[in-house]
Amino acid sequence: MAAITASMVAELRGKTDAPMMECKKALTEAEGDMAKAEEILRVKLGSKAGKAAARVTAEGVVATSIANGVGALIEVNCETDFVTKNDSFLALANTAAALVAEHNPADVAALGALAYEQDGFGPTLEDVRKGLIGKIGENMTFRRFQRFAGSSKLAAYLHGTRIGVVVEFDGDEAAAKDVAMHVAAMKPVSLSADQVPADLVERERSVAAAKAAEDAAVATAAGKPVQSAEIVAKRIEGGVQKFLKEVSLFNQPFVKNDKQTVEQMLKAASTTVKGFTLYVVGEGIEKKVDDFAAEVAAQVAAAKQSA
Repeated sequence: MAAITASMVAELRGKTDAPMMECKKALTEAEGDMAKAEEILRVKLGSKAGKAAARVTAEGVVATSIANGVGALIEVNCETDFVTKNDSFLALANTAAALVAEHNPADVAALGALAYEQDGFGPTLEDVRKGLIGKIGENMTFRRFQRFAGSSKLAAYLHGTRIGVVVEFDGDEAAAKDVAMHVAAMKPVSLSADQVPADLVERERSVAAAKAAEDAAVATAAGKPVQSAEIVAKRIEGGVQKFLKEVSLFNQPFVKNDKQTVEQMLKAASTTVKGFTLYVVGEGIEKKVDDFAAEVAAQVAAAKQSA
């Protein structure tokens, strides 16, 4: 079985806010599998284990560009938060977004090949990126981008430089911008409940079933009545339906007025949202965490061997 280290426990606690001992138990049960340990904690602790799950660790910025009905959203990563405030790095990110919108590159390699000069570097965007790496002393990469062009209007919202949203819509621009801000705050995964990815639905159903089984085991151990299979099934399905409403945009309470859903707000504004794209810096990237104690121990060991 994989050894459960203090850094693994700390990482899981940072993601879930669960007690340290519960994190250690979950990692032990999951044999070191971080994702499985998170699910185990959700079963045991419910929503308490999920409130920090969206935290991200990689650094960088999200930039957007919209002009003449064409737009782009891009994420550019770097190593430290310090560089995200560097004017040259920000200029690189903003120009990259504009180049995506203007030239529609097929991928990151094609984006890098586009003509661009900055800070004495060029003649391509990739040359500027490499030049800035040498100048600033930190690696930086174009991680992902999306271009928007079609019959729909576009509205964008940036929350600082870490979260970016582009909404495709018809109707009122102010309402669409409100939706973009709402998406940045509430992070829905789809427009409607029936568009939530099947794997997310099944994962939620599995968690709900496991939680019901855990409750039944506790009730049995305490000599209390256990709910019937029919009631348990309804409870599980109810949990899934609640989840679908929580993660689908149209069903979420509108952030500016929680007395109405986003769908109701849009209807009142005679506006139709056809799609949205949300980028959160570092989402899905696992940042390397340096273990200072281990590094010192390794240096000491190396020094002893060379002595």
